[in-house]
Amino acid sequence: MKRRICVVVTARPSYSRIKSALLAIKKHPDLELQLVVAASALLERYGSVVDVMREDGLEPDAQVYMVVEGENLVTSAKSTGIGIVELATIFDNLKPDAVLSIADRYETIATAITGSYMNIPVIHVQGGEVTGSIDEKVRHAVTKLSNVHLVSNKGAYDRVVKMGEVEGSVYITGCPSIDLAKDVMNGMTYEDFDDLKRGVGAHIDFNSDYIMVMQHPVTNEWQEAQMQMTETLKAIEKCEYPAYWFWPNVDAGSDAGSKAIRTFREQGRCKNIRFLKNLPPEAFLYVLKKSMCLVGNSSVGIRESSYLGIPVVNIGSRQAGRERSANVIDVDYDENYILEAIKTQVTNGHYASSDIYGDGSAGERVADVLSKVEFNIDKKITY
Repeated sequence: MKRRICVVVTARPSYSRIKSALLAIKKHPDLELQLVVAASALLERYGSVVDVMREDGLEPDAQVYMVVEGENLVTSAKSTGIGIVELATIFDNLKPDAVLSIADRYETIATAITGSYMNIPVIHVQGGEVTGSIDEKVRHAVTKLSNVHLVSNKGAYDRVVKMGEVEGSVYITGCPSIDLAKDVMNGMTYEDFDDLKRGVGAHIDFNSDYIMVMQHPVTNEWQEAQMQMTETLKAIEKCEYPAYWFWPNVDAGSDAGSKAIRTFREQGRCKNIRFLKNLPPEAFLYVLKKSMCLVGNSSVGIRESSYLGIPVVNIGSRQAGRERSANVIDVDYDENYILEAIKTQVTNGHYASSDIYGDGSAGERVADVLSKVEFNIDKKITY
């Protein structure tokens, strides 16, 4: 009988972080994939990731609408609570042998809490990493609620073990998102330029020089989100290159960050920027690979960009403490610092590829671990 693995995907970045593992689980002879899509992954304003998943041949077994409007600290907590309530019913219906929670977004802890209280083994991908904001607390809390830990590198492995987890429960698989970056590095191309045309703003010649921007609110600095976004907007406005700018995630402060963008647009000050909601994961990485530089505070700058060798200007504290390679320059929220760092990185050009977050084979490793871990009759994991 196949082992039922229920994976809960809650946001745009979560899908890119787990796609290769989803496909590997789906095709594994000893595993059955149960896919639950939730939160902002269902919402059009954040790119309707569920549609991309369907195009990839991944049909959800269940959907959870759990995002409370407002994008502040109160609505984040309430959305997590709704997720727990709804996931309890879904897990009861699907009866998985294990549930898998991804990374550190606030919605993901709902998966771990629900699975734990229902005596369902919890698997955590990307535990043991260090970053700024509440994400680190969520990540470590999910680690303590989990039974199996699939981490990106040796540093993450060591931290999870130091937190008291059994060494035999921690596996270095690499980050599944690097699998997609490897495909791009190995020559995968992208020709559906209609995806880029669906954005709004400046027309950009895809074959010209351009930069990319991905900046999200920092949850413990959410009241400064508008100011922080404005500083980056001013730097990009002064930059001589056109920019593809991807809309911020659904975090506390997202409304304020979005307001900064809309204010700039209404003032006619985004003449060199094209704003996009979402691209399919491989298409996004192909566009990233062709860019001169990535600007913002997304973990894409730390993870996938390190493998692709993309120059990165990382702004602020959101990625503080996360292991990085030589491709990253860190600056504060100041338009002049950001602009100078962009000029430096464009001059530097692409860097050597780094395997700090994996070698591009994580998805298969994840499926292999999940097929071999032993469960006893009361659904506790044995090692």
